[in-house]
Amino acid sequence: MATGRGRLLQQLWFGFQAPRLPPGGAGAAPGTDREAAGPAGFSFRKGPSARCAGRTTLKQCAGRGRRCEQPSTVHPVSLERMPSEILLKIFSYLDAVTLLCAGCVNRRFYHLANDNFIWIRIYSTAFSPKRSNWKVNSAETTAVSMNLLSVEDKEAGYWKKEYITKQRASVKAALAQVLQPVNTYTGLPVKTKEALSFSFCRISGLGWVIILKEKNGKEYIMEHVDLSINDSSVTIMWYGKNWPQLATLSTLDLCGMMPVFMDRSKTPSKNGPRWHSLIAKYNLSNLTESTMIGWDRLIRIFCLHPGLLVGLWKREEELAFVMANLHFHHLVEKSTLGSATVPYELPPHTPLLDDNPECGLHGYQLHVDMHSAGIFYMCGTFRSLFTKKGSIENGYVKLVVISFKNNTEHLPLIGKVGLSWRTDVFNGCIKSCSIMDVTLLDEYGKPFWCFSSPVCMRSSGPSDGPNFLGHTYYVDYVDSEGKVHMELVWIRETEEYFIVSLVLYLRIAKINHWFGTTY
Repeated sequence: MATGRGRLLQQLWFGFQAPRLPPGGAGAAPGTDREAAGPAGFSFRKGPSARCAGRTTLKQCAGRGRRCEQPSTVHPVSLERMPSEILLKIFSYLDAVTLLCAGCVNRRFYHLANDNFIWIRIYSTAFSPKRSNWKVNSAETTAVSMNLLSVEDKEAGYWKKEYITKQRASVKAALAQVLQPVNTYTGLPVKTKEALSFSFCRISGLGWVIILKEKNGKEYIMEHVDLSINDSSVTIMWYGKNWPQLATLSTLDLCGMMPVFMDRSKTPSKNGPRWHSLIAKYNLSNLTESTMIGWDRLIRIFCLHPGLLVGLWKREEELAFVMANLHFHHLVEKSTLGSATVPYELPPHTPLLDDNPECGLHGYQLHVDMHSAGIFYMCGTFRSLFTKKGSIENGYVKLVVISFKNNTEHLPLIGKVGLSWRTDVFNGCIKSCSIMDVTLLDEYGKPFWCFSSPVCMRSSGPSDGPNFLGHTYYVDYVDSEGKVHMELVWIRETEEYFIVSLVLYLRIAKINHWFGTTY
Protein backbone atom coordinates (compact mmCIF):
# COMPACT_ATOMS: atom_id res chain seq x y z
CA MET A 1 0.00 0.00 0.00
CA ALA A 2 0.99 3.61 -0.50
CA THR A 3 0.81 4.28 3.22
CA GLY A 4 3.25 1.44 3.91
CA ARG A 5 5.68 2.84 1.38
CA GLY A 6 5.49 6.23 3.09
CA ARG A 7 6.41 4.72 6.45
CA LEU A 8 9.29 2.81 4.91
CA LEU A 9 10.61 5.99 3.31
CA GLN A 10 10.31 7.75 6.65
CA GLN A 11 12.63 5.17 8.23
CA LEU A 12 15.12 5.35 5.37
CA TRP A 13 15.37 9.15 5.24
CA PHE A 14 16.31 10.20 8.79
CA GLY A 15 15.11 13.58 9.91
CA PHE A 16 12.56 13.88 7.08
CA GLN A 17 8.77 13.63 7.50
CA ALA A 18 6.77 11.39 5.16
CA PRO A 19 3.08 12.11 4.58
CA ARG A 20 0.67 9.81 6.35
CA LEU A 21 -1.56 9.53 3.26
CA PRO A 22 -0.74 9.99 -0.38
CA PRO A 23 -2.25 13.10 -1.99
CA GLY A 24 -4.75 10.87 -3.73
CA GLY A 25 -5.96 9.29 -0.52
CA ALA A 26 -6.02 5.61 0.39
CA GLY A 27 -8.02 4.78 -2.68
CA ALA A 28 -6.02 6.78 -5.16
CA ALA A 29 -4.85 5.24 -8.38
CA PRO A 30 -1.35 3.79 -8.40
CA GLY A 31 -0.18 6.18 -11.10
CA THR A 32 -1.34 9.21 -9.13
CA ASP A 33 0.44 7.89 -6.05
CA ARG A 34 3.76 7.51 -7.86
CA GLU A 35 3.60 11.02 -9.21
CA ALA A 36 2.81 12.75 -5.91
CA ALA A 37 4.26 10.54 -3.20
CA GLY A 38 7.88 10.59 -2.14
CA PRO A 39 10.13 11.38 0.75
CA ALA A 40 9.01 14.53 2.50
CA GLY A 41 11.50 17.37 2.29
CA PHE A 42 11.81 16.99 -1.51
CA SER A 43 9.81 19.35 -3.69
CA PHE A 44 7.61 17.96 -6.49
CA ARG A 45 6.28 19.65 -9.57
CA LYS A 46 2.71 20.78 -9.03
CA GLY A 47 0.50 21.73 -11.89
CA PRO A 48 -3.22 22.38 -12.44
CA SER A 49 -3.93 18.64 -12.77
CA ALA A 50 -2.44 17.98 -9.34
CA ARG A 51 -4.57 20.73 -7.77
CA CYS A 52 -7.69 19.37 -9.42
CA ALA A 53 -6.87 15.85 -8.25
CA GLY A 54 -6.48 17.20 -4.74
CA ARG A 55 -9.91 18.88 -4.82
CA THR A 56 -11.50 15.71 -6.22
CA THR A 57 -9.98 13.60 -3.48
CA LEU A 58 -11.20 15.98 -0.78
CA LYS A 59 -14.71 15.88 -2.20
CA GLN A 60 -14.61 12.07 -2.32
CA CYS A 61 -13.47 11.90 1.32
CA ALA A 62 -16.19 14.34 2.38
CA GLY A 63 -18.80 12.41 0.44
CA ARG A 64 -17.86 9.13 2.08
CA GLY A 65 -17.88 10.71 5.54
CA ARG A 66 -14.20 10.20 6.03
CA ARG A 67 -11.86 12.67 7.66
CA CYS A 68 -8.68 13.39 5.71
CA GLU A 69 -5.63 13.58 7.89
CA GLN A 70 -3.48 16.70 7.66
CA PRO A 71 0.29 16.28 7.21
CA SER A 72 2.09 16.09 10.54
CA THR A 73 4.54 18.77 11.63
CA VAL A 74 8.07 18.50 10.24
CA HIS A 75 10.67 17.55 12.88
CA PRO A 76 14.18 19.08 12.66
CA VAL A 77 17.06 16.89 11.59
CA SER A 78 18.74 15.48 14.72
CA LEU A 79 21.33 12.79 15.27
CA GLU A 80 20.04 12.33 18.80
CA ARG A 81 16.87 10.70 17.41
CA MET A 82 18.88 7.93 15.81
CA PRO A 83 19.01 4.52 17.48
CA SER A 84 22.24 3.70 19.32
CA GLU A 85 23.00 0.89 16.87
CA ILE A 86 23.01 3.32 13.93
CA LEU A 87 25.20 5.83 15.80
CA LEU A 88 27.68 3.12 16.72
CA LYS A 89 27.86 2.13 13.06
CA ILE A 90 28.59 5.74 12.12
CA PHE A 91 31.18 6.11 14.90
CA SER A 92 32.97 2.99 13.68
CA TYR A 93 34.03 4.90 10.54
CA LEU A 94 35.62 7.78 12.52
CA ASP A 95 39.30 8.13 13.33
CA ALA A 96 40.54 8.53 16.91
CA VAL A 97 40.65 12.35 16.89
CA THR A 98 37.15 12.72 15.44
CA LEU A 99 35.80 10.07 17.80
CA LEU A 100 37.13 11.93 20.83
CA CYS A 101 35.55 15.15 19.57
CA ALA A 102 32.22 13.38 19.06
CA GLY A 103 32.37 12.18 22.66
CA CYS A 104 32.37 15.79 23.84
CA VAL A 105 28.94 16.57 22.32
CA ASN A 106 26.76 15.23 25.13
CA ARG A 107 26.50 12.47 27.71
CA ARG A 108 24.94 9.95 25.32
CA PHE A 109 27.61 10.47 22.66
CA TYR A 110 30.32 10.21 25.33
CA HIS A 111 29.18 6.74 26.38
CA LEU A 112 28.71 5.59 22.79
CA ALA A 113 32.15 6.91 21.81
CA ASN A 114 33.69 4.77 24.57
CA ASP A 115 32.62 1.57 22.86
CA ASN A 116 35.36 -1.03 23.25
CA PHE A 117 34.70 -2.70 19.89
CA ILE A 118 35.40 0.58 18.09
CA TRP A 119 38.51 1.42 20.08
CA ILE A 120 40.10 -2.02 19.89
CA ARG A 121 39.84 -1.77 16.11
CA ILE A 122 41.62 1.61 16.22
CA TYR A 123 44.17 0.23 18.68
CA SER A 124 44.87 -2.86 16.60
CA THR A 125 45.25 -0.80 13.42
CA ALA A 126 47.72 1.64 15.02
CA PHE A 127 49.76 -0.83 17.03
CA SER A 128 49.32 -4.09 15.12
CA PRO A 129 52.44 -6.33 14.94
CA LYS A 130 54.63 -5.59 11.94
CA ARG A 131 54.64 -8.29 9.28
CA SER A 132 57.75 -9.52 7.52
CA ASN A 133 57.83 -11.68 4.41
CA TRP A 134 54.03 -11.86 4.51
CA LYS A 135 54.15 -14.01 7.65
CA VAL A 136 52.69 -13.33 11.06
CA ASN A 137 54.08 -14.78 14.24
CA SER A 138 51.62 -17.27 15.71
CA ALA A 139 52.17 -15.82 19.19
CA GLU A 140 51.29 -12.32 17.95
CA THR A 141 48.19 -13.62 16.19
CA THR A 142 47.10 -15.39 19.37
CA ALA A 143 47.64 -12.24 21.43
CA VAL A 144 45.48 -10.15 19.07
CA SER A 145 42.71 -12.76 19.05
CA MET A 146 42.77 -12.93 22.85
CA ASN A 147 42.42 -9.14 23.00
CA LEU A 148 39.38 -9.34 20.75
CA LEU A 149 37.83 -12.01 22.95
CA SER A 150 38.38 -9.88 26.06
CA VAL A 151 36.54 -6.82 24.73
CA GLU A 152 33.30 -7.64 26.49
CA ASP A 153 35.12 -8.37 29.76
CA LYS A 154 36.55 -4.85 30.02
CA GLU A 155 34.72 -1.80 31.31
CA ALA A 156 33.55 0.79 28.80
CA GLY A 157 36.37 3.03 27.65
CA TYR A 158 39.14 0.57 28.57
CA TRP A 159 40.59 0.35 25.07
CA LYS A 160 40.28 4.08 24.59
CA LYS A 161 42.46 4.59 27.67
CA GLU A 162 44.90 1.95 26.43
CA TYR A 163 45.17 3.67 23.06
CA ILE A 164 45.75 7.11 24.61
CA THR A 165 48.29 5.69 27.08
CA LYS A 166 50.29 4.09 24.29
CA GLN A 167 50.14 7.26 22.21
CA ARG A 168 51.46 9.25 25.18
CA ALA A 169 54.24 6.67 25.60
CA SER A 170 55.27 7.21 21.98
CA VAL A 171 55.38 10.97 22.61
CA LYS A 172 57.62 10.43 25.64
CA ALA A 173 59.92 8.22 23.57
CA ALA A 174 60.18 10.91 20.88
CA LEU A 175 60.94 13.57 23.51
CA ALA A 176 63.62 11.36 25.07
CA GLN A 177 65.47 11.36 21.77
CA VAL A 178 65.29 15.16 21.61
CA LEU A 179 66.54 15.59 25.19
CA GLN A 180 69.25 12.95 25.18
CA PRO A 181 72.36 14.86 23.97
CA VAL A 182 73.51 17.34 26.65
CA ASN A 183 75.72 20.36 26.02
CA THR A 184 78.75 20.09 28.29
CA TYR A 185 79.10 23.89 28.25
CA THR A 186 75.57 24.76 29.42
CA GLY A 187 74.50 21.47 31.01
CA LEU A 188 71.23 21.66 29.05
CA PRO A 189 69.93 19.48 26.18
CA VAL A 190 71.51 20.45 22.87
CA LYS A 191 68.23 20.29 20.93
CA THR A 192 66.10 22.37 23.31
CA LYS A 193 66.11 25.35 20.96
CA GLU A 194 65.25 23.07 18.08
CA ALA A 195 62.35 21.58 20.05
CA LEU A 196 61.01 25.07 20.84
CA SER A 197 61.54 26.56 17.37
CA PHE A 198 58.58 27.80 15.34
CA SER A 199 58.90 25.10 12.71
CA PHE A 200 58.97 22.29 15.27
CA CYS A 201 56.08 23.79 17.25
CA ARG A 202 54.06 24.08 14.04
CA ILE A 203 54.73 20.43 13.14
CA SER A 204 54.32 18.96 16.62
CA GLY A 205 51.56 21.31 17.78
CA LEU A 206 53.53 22.29 20.91
CA GLY A 207 52.28 25.53 22.44
CA TRP A 208 51.39 27.26 25.68
CA VAL A 209 48.10 28.50 27.09
CA ILE A 210 46.97 30.46 30.11
CA ILE A 211 43.70 29.50 31.79
CA LEU A 212 42.06 32.44 33.57
CA LYS A 213 39.62 31.24 36.22
CA GLU A 214 36.84 33.40 37.59
CA LYS A 215 35.66 33.22 41.17
CA ASN A 216 32.43 31.56 40.02
CA GLY A 217 34.37 28.75 38.29
CA LYS A 218 34.16 30.02 34.69
CA GLU A 219 37.34 29.58 32.67
CA TYR A 220 38.93 31.46 29.77
CA ILE A 221 41.60 29.65 27.74
CA MET A 222 44.00 31.79 25.70
CA GLU A 223 46.70 30.44 23.39
CA HIS A 224 50.02 32.24 23.18
CA VAL A 225 50.30 35.02 20.60
CA ASP A 226 54.07 35.35 20.31
CA LEU A 227 57.29 33.88 21.68
CA SER A 228 61.00 34.60 21.52
CA ILE A 229 63.75 32.04 22.12
CA ASN A 230 66.80 33.20 24.05
CA ASP A 231 70.09 31.46 24.87
CA SER A 232 68.72 29.63 27.93
CA SER A 233 65.04 30.61 28.17
CA VAL A 234 61.89 31.30 26.18
CA THR A 235 59.64 34.35 26.56
CA ILE A 236 55.95 33.78 25.75
CA MET A 237 53.38 36.56 25.22
CA TRP A 238 49.59 36.81 25.46
CA TYR A 239 47.70 39.96 24.54
CA GLY A 240 44.43 40.96 22.90
CA LYS A 241 41.21 42.90 23.35
CA ASN A 242 38.92 40.30 24.92
CA TRP A 243 40.33 40.00 28.43
CA PRO A 244 37.87 39.21 31.22
CA GLN A 245 37.51 41.75 34.01
CA LEU A 246 40.35 41.50 36.51
CA ALA A 247 38.01 41.90 39.51
CA THR A 248 36.22 38.66 38.60
CA LEU A 249 39.39 36.56 38.27
CA SER A 250 40.95 34.44 41.01
CA THR A 251 43.78 32.36 39.52
CA LEU A 252 45.86 31.92 36.36
CA ASP A 253 47.17 28.52 35.23
CA LEU A 254 50.14 28.35 32.87
CA CYS A 255 50.09 25.13 30.84
CA GLY A 256 51.95 23.54 27.99
CA MET A 257 49.72 22.21 25.21
CA MET A 258 50.16 19.42 22.69
CA PRO A 259 47.85 17.32 20.49
CA VAL A 260 46.81 14.09 22.19
CA PHE A 261 47.83 12.20 19.04
CA MET A 262 50.93 13.16 17.06
CA ASP A 263 51.15 12.47 13.35
CA ARG A 264 54.43 13.70 11.88
CA SER A 265 53.10 13.29 8.35
CA LYS A 266 50.66 16.21 8.67
CA THR A 267 50.16 19.41 10.63
CA PRO A 268 47.96 18.93 13.73
CA SER A 269 44.42 20.25 13.50
CA LYS A 270 43.62 23.22 15.72
CA ASN A 271 40.23 21.71 16.53
CA GLY A 272 41.58 18.33 17.64
CA PRO A 273 41.87 17.15 21.26
CA ARG A 274 44.70 18.77 23.19
CA TRP A 275 46.72 17.67 26.18
CA HIS A 276 47.34 20.33 28.85
CA SER A 277 50.37 20.04 31.12
CA LEU A 278 50.28 22.35 34.15
CA ILE A 279 53.53 24.31 34.58
CA ALA A 280 52.61 26.78 37.32
CA LYS A 281 49.56 28.20 39.09
CA TYR A 282 49.33 31.87 40.10
CA ASN A 283 47.04 33.75 42.47
CA LEU A 284 45.92 36.99 40.84
CA SER A 285 45.05 38.51 44.20
CA ASN A 286 48.83 38.96 44.63
CA LEU A 287 48.87 41.84 42.13
CA THR A 288 49.71 44.37 44.85
CA GLU A 289 52.22 47.16 45.36
CA SER A 290 54.71 44.64 46.79
CA THR A 291 54.83 42.72 43.49
CA MET A 292 54.92 45.77 41.20
CA ILE A 293 58.38 46.17 39.66
CA GLY A 294 57.93 49.01 37.16
CA TRP A 295 55.67 51.30 35.17
CA ASP A 296 55.51 53.78 32.31
CA ARG A 297 52.87 56.26 31.18
CA LEU A 298 50.46 53.51 30.04
CA ILE A 299 50.92 50.40 32.15
CA ARG A 300 52.17 48.97 35.43
CA ILE A 301 53.90 45.58 35.54
CA PHE A 302 53.75 43.00 38.32
CA CYS A 303 56.02 40.00 38.84
CA LEU A 304 54.56 36.72 40.14
CA HIS A 305 56.89 33.83 40.99
CA PRO A 306 57.93 31.84 39.03
CA GLY A 307 58.74 34.03 36.05
CA LEU A 308 55.33 35.56 35.25
CA LEU A 309 54.91 39.20 34.30
CA VAL A 310 51.42 40.76 34.29
CA GLY A 311 50.80 44.15 32.70
CA LEU A 312 47.82 46.28 33.77
CA TRP A 313 46.53 49.42 32.10
CA LYS A 314 47.03 52.36 34.43
CA ARG A 315 43.67 53.97 33.76
CA GLU A 316 41.29 51.01 33.76
CA GLU A 317 43.30 48.67 36.05
CA GLU A 318 42.54 45.85 33.60
CA LEU A 319 44.78 43.27 31.93
CA ALA A 320 46.94 44.52 29.06
CA PHE A 321 49.26 41.52 28.53
CA VAL A 322 50.76 38.47 30.21
CA MET A 323 54.39 37.43 29.72
CA ALA A 324 55.85 34.11 30.89
CA ASN A 325 59.60 33.57 31.14
CA LEU A 326 60.57 29.89 31.24
CA HIS A 327 64.07 28.48 31.66
CA PHE A 328 65.13 25.68 29.31
CA HIS A 329 65.88 23.30 32.20
CA HIS A 330 63.18 20.54 32.04
CA LEU A 331 60.98 22.93 30.04
CA VAL A 332 60.01 20.41 27.35
CA GLU A 333 59.10 17.81 29.98
CA LYS A 334 57.12 20.35 32.03
CA SER A 335 55.26 21.47 28.90
CA THR A 336 54.28 17.99 27.73
CA LEU A 337 54.44 15.30 30.42
CA GLY A 338 52.29 16.76 33.21
CA SER A 339 48.50 16.79 33.44
CA ALA A 340 45.94 19.59 33.53
CA THR A 341 45.92 19.57 37.35
CA VAL A 342 49.30 18.08 38.38
CA PRO A 343 52.65 19.46 37.14
CA TYR A 344 55.39 17.23 35.79
CA GLU A 345 57.31 15.67 38.67
CA LEU A 346 61.06 15.90 38.33
CA PRO A 347 62.91 12.56 38.50
CA PRO A 348 64.39 11.80 41.94
CA HIS A 349 67.95 12.98 42.38
CA THR A 350 70.57 10.53 43.62
CA PRO A 351 73.46 12.33 45.33
CA LEU A 352 76.98 11.44 44.20
CA LEU A 353 79.02 10.56 47.29
CA ASP A 354 82.33 12.39 47.62
CA ASP A 355 84.97 11.98 50.32
CA ASN A 356 86.01 15.62 49.99
CA PRO A 357 85.25 17.35 53.32
CA GLU A 358 84.06 20.43 51.41
CA CYS A 359 81.92 18.59 48.89
CA GLY A 360 79.26 20.84 47.43
CA LEU A 361 81.17 24.03 48.17
CA HIS A 362 83.41 24.24 45.11
CA GLY A 363 83.54 23.67 41.36
CA TYR A 364 80.43 25.67 40.46
CA GLN A 365 79.94 27.25 37.04
CA LEU A 366 77.50 30.17 36.52
CA HIS A 367 75.99 31.56 33.33
CA VAL A 368 73.99 34.82 33.62
CA ASP A 369 71.99 36.64 30.94
CA MET A 370 70.10 39.93 31.23
CA HIS A 371 67.96 40.69 28.20
CA SER A 372 64.66 41.88 26.75
CA ALA A 373 63.06 41.48 23.32
CA GLY A 374 66.16 39.81 21.88
CA ILE A 375 68.56 42.50 23.15
CA PHE A 376 71.18 41.24 25.61
CA TYR A 377 72.51 43.69 28.20
CA MET A 378 74.74 41.10 29.84
CA CYS A 379 75.95 37.63 28.90
CA GLY A 380 78.60 36.24 31.24
CA THR A 381 80.04 32.88 32.26
CA PHE A 382 81.96 32.39 35.52
CA ARG A 383 83.84 29.18 36.27
CA SER A 384 85.53 27.55 39.26
CA LEU A 385 83.36 29.27 41.83
CA PHE A 386 83.82 28.12 45.41
CA THR A 387 83.05 28.99 49.01
CA LYS A 388 83.98 27.78 52.50
CA LYS A 389 82.16 26.42 55.50
CA GLY A 390 82.81 29.71 57.26
CA SER A 391 80.56 31.44 54.71
CA ILE A 392 77.48 29.53 55.92
CA GLU A 393 75.07 31.87 57.69
CA ASN A 394 71.31 31.91 58.35
CA GLY A 395 70.70 28.76 56.31
CA TYR A 396 72.59 30.03 53.24
CA VAL A 397 76.10 29.68 51.87
CA LYS A 398 77.61 32.76 50.23
CA LEU A 399 79.08 32.32 46.74
CA VAL A 400 80.90 35.44 45.51
CA VAL A 401 80.90 35.77 41.72
CA ILE A 402 82.01 39.41 41.27
CA SER A 403 83.82 41.03 44.20
CA PHE A 404 83.24 44.66 45.02
CA LYS A 405 86.88 45.02 46.08
CA ASN A 406 88.33 43.67 42.81
CA ASN A 407 87.95 46.28 40.08
CA THR A 408 89.17 43.91 37.38
CA GLU A 409 86.07 41.76 37.81
CA HIS A 410 83.58 44.59 37.27
CA LEU A 411 81.49 44.34 34.11
CA PRO A 412 79.39 46.86 32.11
CA LEU A 413 75.82 46.43 30.98
CA ILE A 414 75.58 47.01 27.24
CA GLY A 415 72.95 49.47 25.99
CA LYS A 416 70.04 51.16 27.73
CA VAL A 417 68.39 48.71 30.09
CA GLY A 418 64.63 48.38 29.63
CA LEU A 419 61.90 45.78 29.39
CA SER A 420 59.99 45.91 26.11
CA TRP A 421 56.26 45.14 26.00
CA ARG A 422 53.55 45.26 23.39
CA THR A 423 49.88 44.63 22.76
CA ASP A 424 47.87 44.57 19.55
CA VAL A 425 47.52 48.38 19.79
CA PHE A 426 50.38 49.83 21.85
CA ASN A 427 53.98 49.04 22.72
CA GLY A 428 56.55 50.50 25.05
CA CYS A 429 59.65 49.99 27.19
CA ILE A 430 59.90 50.18 30.97
CA LYS A 431 63.24 51.53 32.10
CA SER A 432 65.55 49.73 34.54
CA CYS A 433 63.70 46.40 34.11
CA SER A 434 64.84 43.28 32.25
CA ILE A 435 64.73 39.48 32.24
CA MET A 436 67.42 37.63 34.18
CA ASP A 437 68.36 34.04 33.28
CA VAL A 438 70.56 32.13 35.72
CA THR A 439 72.06 28.67 35.10
CA LEU A 440 74.25 27.32 37.92
CA LEU A 441 76.02 24.00 37.29
CA ASP A 442 77.58 21.82 39.97
CA GLU A 443 81.11 20.42 39.83
CA TYR A 444 79.85 17.54 37.65
CA GLY A 445 78.34 19.89 35.06
CA LYS A 446 74.72 19.18 36.00
CA PRO A 447 72.15 21.98 36.43
CA PHE A 448 71.94 22.79 40.15
CA TRP A 449 69.81 25.95 40.15
CA CYS A 450 68.06 27.48 37.14
CA PHE A 451 65.51 30.23 36.74
CA SER A 452 64.27 32.94 34.38
CA SER A 453 62.49 35.91 35.91
CA PRO A 454 61.78 39.65 35.45
CA VAL A 455 63.96 41.84 37.66
CA CYS A 456 64.20 45.56 38.35
CA MET A 457 67.09 47.82 39.30
CA ARG A 458 66.27 49.91 42.39
CA SER A 459 68.19 52.90 43.65
CA SER A 460 70.09 52.63 46.93
CA GLY A 461 71.65 56.10 47.10
CA PRO A 462 75.22 57.23 46.41
CA SER A 463 77.98 54.65 46.14
CA ASP A 464 80.54 54.16 48.91
CA GLY A 465 83.18 53.02 46.45
CA PRO A 466 86.29 55.20 46.18
CA ASN A 467 86.60 55.08 42.38
CA PHE A 468 83.00 55.71 41.32
CA LEU A 469 80.76 58.71 41.08
CA GLY A 470 77.03 58.46 40.76
CA HIS A 471 74.22 56.41 42.17
CA THR A 472 74.29 52.79 43.23
CA TYR A 473 71.53 50.40 42.19
CA TYR A 474 70.76 46.85 43.23
CA VAL A 475 68.94 43.88 41.75
CA ASP A 476 67.52 41.17 44.02
CA TYR A 477 65.92 37.82 43.31
CA VAL A 478 64.68 35.24 45.85
CA ASP A 479 63.08 31.80 45.54
CA SER A 480 62.97 28.58 47.56
CA GLU A 481 66.44 27.46 46.45
CA GLY A 482 68.52 30.61 46.76
CA LYS A 483 68.99 34.35 46.35
CA VAL A 484 70.81 36.65 43.91
CA HIS A 485 72.13 40.06 44.92
CA MET A 486 73.66 42.36 42.29
CA GLU A 487 75.00 45.88 42.82
CA LEU A 488 75.50 48.32 39.96
CA VAL A 489 76.86 51.83 39.63
CA TRP A 490 75.78 54.41 37.05
CA ILE A 491 78.79 56.05 35.38
CA ARG A 492 77.83 59.52 34.21
CA GLU A 493 80.76 60.04 31.84
CA THR A 494 80.07 56.93 29.76
CA GLU A 495 76.33 56.73 30.57
CA GLU A 496 76.37 53.05 31.40
CA TYR A 497 75.86 50.71 34.32
CA PHE A 498 78.73 48.72 35.80
CA ILE A 499 78.23 45.57 37.85
CA VAL A 500 80.45 46.00 40.90
CA SER A 501 79.15 43.07 42.94
CA LEU A 502 77.36 39.79 42.23
CA VAL A 503 76.70 37.29 45.02
CA LEU A 504 74.68 34.06 45.09
CA TYR A 505 73.21 32.74 48.33
CA LEU A 506 72.54 29.00 48.05
CA ARG A 507 70.22 27.36 50.53
CA ILE A 508 72.03 24.81 52.69
CA ALA A 509 69.05 22.44 52.59
CA LYS A 510 69.38 22.27 48.79
CA ILE A 511 73.13 21.59 48.99
CA ASN A 512 72.65 18.81 51.56
CA HIS A 513 69.92 17.20 49.46
CA TRP A 514 71.93 17.46 46.24
CA PHE A 515 75.31 16.25 47.53
CA GLY A 516 74.23 14.11 50.50
CA THR A 517 76.10 16.34 52.95
CA THR A 518 75.13 17.46 56.46
CA TYR A 519 76.19 21.11 56.63
